[in-house]
Amino acid sequence: MSARRHATLRALSIATAVVALAAGCSSANSGANKGGGASGVLTLGKPDGPQTDNSNPFLNTSAGATLGYRYMIYEPLAMTNQVRPADKAAPWLATDWKWEANFTKVTFTLDPKAKWADGKPLTADDVAYTFDLLKKHTALNWNGIPFDGVAVRGKQVVLTFKESQYVNQNKIIQQFIVPKHIWEGVKNPETWPNRTPVGSGPYKLKTFTPQTTTLTATPTYWKGATKVKELRYTAYNDNSAATTALANGKVEWSFVFMPNYKQLFISKDPENHKLWFPSGLGIHGLWFNTARKPFDSPALRKAMAMVVDRKAIHTQAEATLYPEITNPTGIPLPAGESFLAPEYKSATTAPDVAGAKEILADAGFTLSGGVLKDPGGKPVKLTFTDPAGWNDYITGLAIIKDNVKQLGIEAKVKTQTAEAWGADVANGNFDATLHWTNSGATPYDMYQNIMDGALLQPVGKASQQGNFGRFKSDEATAALKDFANATEDSARTEAMNTLQKIMVEQAPVIPTAAAPIGAEYSTKNWVGWPTEADPYAPPQHTQPSALQIVLKLQPAKQSQG
Repeated sequence: MSARRHATLRALSIATAVVALAAGCSSANSGANKGGGASGVLTLGKPDGPQTDNSNPFLNTSAGATLGYRYMIYEPLAMTNQVRPADKAAPWLATDWKWEANFTKVTFTLDPKAKWADGKPLTADDVAYTFDLLKKHTALNWNGIPFDGVAVRGKQVVLTFKESQYVNQNKIIQQFIVPKHIWEGVKNPETWPNRTPVGSGPYKLKTFTPQTTTLTATPTYWKGATKVKELRYTAYNDNSAATTALANGKVEWSFVFMPNYKQLFISKDPENHKLWFPSGLGIHGLWFNTARKPFDSPALRKAMAMVVDRKAIHTQAEATLYPEITNPTGIPLPAGESFLAPEYKSATTAPDVAGAKEILADAGFTLSGGVLKDPGGKPVKLTFTDPAGWNDYITGLAIIKDNVKQLGIEAKVKTQTAEAWGADVANGNFDATLHWTNSGATPYDMYQNIMDGALLQPVGKASQQGNFGRFKSDEATAALKDFANATEDSARTEAMNTLQKIMVEQAPVIPTAAAPIGAEYSTKNWVGWPTEADPYAPPQHTQPSALQIVLKLQPAKQSQG
C-alpha cells in the first residue's frame, strides 16, 4: 500500500510511513548525509510509481496530493489533530473562528501577517474566493461541504449554511486557501495542472520529474525561517523499492507497508529507525461496485463479508501493523467502543461459512457443482483490483479470493498502476477493490464516505468525495443527515445505530483492517517527530498536519557526523 489519504482521506483514513537514514557517517553513507539535517534536506518517498506533472491541490489524483507536497505549499485556516480530534485546532491563516450555536454560520478572522510566496498579502478576498471555488465546482469540493453564503466583512470571512455543520467543523476550518489573483484567471480549475504553484506555505516547487519532486524553502515565509531548506519526494515503483530506500537511508519519511518491519527497517538502525501508527476511526475495506450485477445484491455482499478471515488479513497481509477489525460494523475498537449499538456489542467477525450459505440460499442463489449461481442462473464471478506493488492489499485480496471460493465464487486478482486504479475507482470501473475510508472524531466520517447518497455519481462520472461503490440507500442517507443535524445525543445515537445495521446487513464495504494514520521515520538527521508520548500530529506526510511536523523538525546532532 502506498501512503494513502483516505483520504481523504483520507481520509483517508488511512496510513503513511516515515523512513530513516542509515546510521553513522561513513564514506559509504556520505550521499545520505548530504540529504540530512546537516544540509537542510529532508527526503521522502512513496511507492506510487511515476507521477504526472500536476500540482492542483484540489485534485486528490494529482502528484501534489499523492506525494503530499500540496500541504507544504498551501496552508489551512486552522490545523486540526486527527490523533486527538477533540482537541481545539491550532490557529494558522485564521487567528480566530466562531461558530453560531446551531453550526450554520462561522466567522473567520485572518492573520494580518499572512502573505503569498510571491509577496502579495493574503486577504479575506482570497479566503472567500477559495470557498466560492468549492461551492461552484463540486469536483473540487471533495469533502462535500454544502456551502450556502460566502461573504467578506472587512478582514473577516463569514460562511453560512442551510444545515448544521456539526460533523464538518474540522473539514471547514482546515481548508487550504489558494490565491485569488492567480486562480481567477484559470478557465477550468477542475483540470488545471497548476505546474508552477504559488501558495502561502514555506515551500515552492523547484523541480519536477516523474520520479522526483523537489521543493525549496521560501526565504520570506510569513511565519519565519524553516530549518528544513529542501524537501525531496521520490516516487518508487513498488513497496520493495521503497522499503530498500528506507532501510539504506535514502528516504527519511514515507509510508510503505513492510511484511516484517522489525527485520526490514528497525533492525537496520535500531537507534534511529522509528515508527508510530496511531489509529483513527477509519478503515481499510473491500469496496463493492453496487451498480454492477450481481454485486447490487445485499445478500451476496453480506455473505461474502461473513466468510472473510480478518485475522488472516491482520497477520498475513498487514503483518499485525494495522489494528485488526473485530466487529462487523467496521468500527475500530477500542477507539469506537462507545459508539457501538447494543445489538453489536458482542458481535464478532469470526468466519461463518454455513451462515453465509444459508443467506445466499434464502436470496435465491444456488450452489451447483461447487459454482455459485445468481437467481438468474449466471455463475458469480468477480475481479479484484488494486495497484501492483501494494503487497499488503494484494495479499489481502488473495486471502479474500480463497475465502469466497468456499461459497462457490470464482474471483481473480488484477493489478494496475496506482494512477489507472485511482481513476477507475473514482469512475466506478471495477467489481471490488481494497480501499480506505475517511476518518474523523466519530464513525460518521467513515460511514458517510461509504454510504452517502449526496456523494453518489453515475458510473463514468468521477466521484472525488467518496461513495465509490455507488451505494444507493435512502435510509443510510437519511440517517447520516439525522446524525449531522441532531441537536441531542440521543438522536445521534439512534442515527448511528441505524448506520451500523445497514453496514452489517447490506455490506457496501467489507471492513478488513483499522486505518492507522501512521509512519516510519528516522531520527538520524532530524528530530522533533510526533510520537505516542508527544502526539501533536499524526505522522502521515500526506495529511495537512505534515506541515506542522516539518516546521517542528530540528537537525539532529549526529547528522553533522
